[in-house]
Amino acid sequence: NETNKPLMPSIISGYKYDIFISYRQKDNKHDGWVTEFVENLKGELESTFKEDISVYFDINPHDGLLETYYVDESLKGKLNCLVFIPIISRTYCDPKSYAWEHEFRAFVEQAAKDQYGLKIKLPDGNVASRVLPVQIHDLKTADKALVEKVLGGFLRPIEFIYKEPGVNRPLTVKDSEGKINKTNYRNQINKVANVIDEIITALKSESVLEGNDQVKEAFKEIKIEEIKGVRDSHAKAGKIKYLIPAAIAALLIIAGIIAYPKIFIRDTFEKLRLSGEKISIAVMPFQNMTNDTIWDVWQDGIQDILITCLSNSPKELKVKQPEVVSHLIRDRNLLNYASLTPSIASKISQKLDANVFLFGSIIKAGSTLRLNAQLIDADTEEAIKSFEVEGPAREDYIFQITDSLKQMVRNFLILSALEKDVSAMYGFSNITASPEAFRYFTYGNRFLYNRDYPTAIEWYLKSLAVDSTFDYAASYLAVAYASQGSYDQGKKRILGIYGRRNQMPLSIKTIVDYTYAGYFETPHEQIKYLTQYLEIDDQNAFLLRLLANAYKKLLQFDKAIPEYEKSLELYEKWGIKPERIYNYTNLGDVYHTTKQFRKEKKLYKKAELDFPGDPLLIYRQAILALSEGRTKQADKFIGKYVSAQKERYATDAAIANNLAGIYTGAEKLNKAEEYYRKALSLEPESPVRLHNLAWFEIDTERNIDEGMELINKALELNPGVYYLLDTKGWGLYKQGKFNESLELLQKADSLKPIYSHLLFLHLEAVKKAVAEQQNN
Repeated sequence: NETNKPLMPSIISGYKYDIFISYRQKDNKHDGWVTEFVENLKGELESTFKEDISVYFDINPHDGLLETYYVDESLKGKLNCLVFIPIISRTYCDPKSYAWEHEFRAFVEQAAKDQYGLKIKLPDGNVASRVLPVQIHDLKTADKALVEKVLGGFLRPIEFIYKEPGVNRPLTVKDSEGKINKTNYRNQINKVANVIDEIITALKSESVLEGNDQVKEAFKEIKIEEIKGVRDSHAKAGKIKYLIPAAIAALLIIAGIIAYPKIFIRDTFEKLRLSGEKISIAVMPFQNMTNDTIWDVWQDGIQDILITCLSNSPKELKVKQPEVVSHLIRDRNLLNYASLTPSIASKISQKLDANVFLFGSIIKAGSTLRLNAQLIDADTEEAIKSFEVEGPAREDYIFQITDSLKQMVRNFLILSALEKDVSAMYGFSNITASPEAFRYFTYGNRFLYNRDYPTAIEWYLKSLAVDSTFDYAASYLAVAYASQGSYDQGKKRILGIYGRRNQMPLSIKTIVDYTYAGYFETPHEQIKYLTQYLEIDDQNAFLLRLLANAYKKLLQFDKAIPEYEKSLELYEKWGIKPERIYNYTNLGDVYHTTKQFRKEKKLYKKAELDFPGDPLLIYRQAILALSEGRTKQADKFIGKYVSAQKERYATDAAIANNLAGIYTGAEKLNKAEEYYRKALSLEPESPVRLHNLAWFEIDTERNIDEGMELINKALELNPGVYYLLDTKGWGLYKQGKFNESLELLQKADSLKPIYSHLLFLHLEAVKKAVAEQQNN
């Protein structure tokens, strides 16, 4: 079934083929995309390599997976290749398929155990995986998570995806480039060939050095025993003759450490001190150079621990938070962290206005694990200071190793900033004693970022099942519960750790305080805590948006607008698009409310470049067009919005309800009422549809009596819901029944899961009316 004649063996002895192409037959059956890709890749490889490169490609692979299927010896041999290329599509991400189970997973397991391992060091010092994903569709969050679970790290593919509004398909030779993502087929083929060249060149270089263990042995000799906290004097006596050179080297290093801050202060930090600026630092993810995927999770884990520790020194250091650093890394479409070079890290740091950045790696030799880190000047890319710590290559020792590194880095920075009093209270050793708990916590963070809240919650619960005292995980679990509306569960979690917040590092304490305020206090308190957090990192675009949202909830639009604008300015400065459409639409909503239509229109033009075809953006554009009397353009936007909603399988009732929202926002109340009634006619027994029309009739005072009939019916169907009681209480207020209104609104207030500013305003209005009535 192979498309080619019997292939030449791999250019490296001991391997069957150089490249194995894995795919689902479904992705080739219709238009032969995979076959065409393979032929084009072969042609590119011929012009890239002097040698002949063998490519295994089965024209008719298995597509199903039954219990009777097994990986025969011939397939095992074919998987014994240098580079494995999975064609990642919507159909490929299926654990029940033959390609997934017996090719993709099998290769990862097999390569991890061979002489080179799954990850190899490239000639430029970076690390790359021997799995080179080629992606032909945008993936759903769950599918992407499946791939990353097998890879043991982030999916960083070479994309062959054609994109334009409403289109997401494989890029072909006939396409000059994607209209949105500007991806060129010919260039992407060249990228694949170049990466293969890098990997094979690295493997060939490593095979020449095979059997040379001198470097590994030397690596084992010099160890930092401080991790254990004690030294064995008897063992030392027996090794003196071997350690004398190391002792002399250690003395020189100690002398250098004592002298180095003085030189350092005269240079980079001296300028900062004289100008009164803080030291601003960006910590990059650590690169896993061990060829063992078990350490992949610690690339982000070590970064997170270091950032949390350094963030707890607000008077001396200004630390860029991990989500900001990660967003800039993701925007560069790196295949993996191995592609993150000091030069790229320098550019990222400069965009964040960081003076210095920490760049590190995880290295393993035998049973020893080493963390290497360099503090680098962001402007000159010159190394300022190097740090090394070692310990047993076991996960249960990783916190001790990282703890030693973080103290070295922090103490050096604080000393460099002329801080005299280094207090032990800034430690971060209480995060968790369990590497397993921390691993699950990191997985949860990935799903939280992608807004897959149920999966994030599962991982956080697993983390806490391993270590119930892991407050960091509990705080994020409370955030995840709030994000999916599970307020009761979230309240229990945040209350469980709130009493210990003063013993937590500052950054975690602030998260706990902010989350607690979201559950039990008001946006006023949230603003206070966000402001405190922004003192740690004043260039956190995500937190600036949250701060603006808090002001918006309080209807303090004059304060919300500058924070939204600052957030967008940061993304523009960094040269990347915002993480969410809400950066645009929330600001657009406030511009609209304050009648700044010109600014709103200009904002949406920028948003179209970053989020073309986004339904929420189209929703806001329709409101603006109607408000400005651009009826034909508004109709076009509405048509696009309805199409986009239908593509997402929205019900007719939901679409009608949202169209009512568009007309309400544009103050076209007759059309708004028409669509609210249409939504109710489609779902006449829905408390939500009953409520929406009731609220519209009551709040606009178009028909208060009908509104009251509707809300009473909604309460019969769903009694005890706070917002239904709020709407009825507001109706009673409109009818002049102030005492009844006050009683009902107070009941609604006692039942609300979290703070509602609208309910607060209703209560204030009714209390004032009752007081005036009593005075009269």
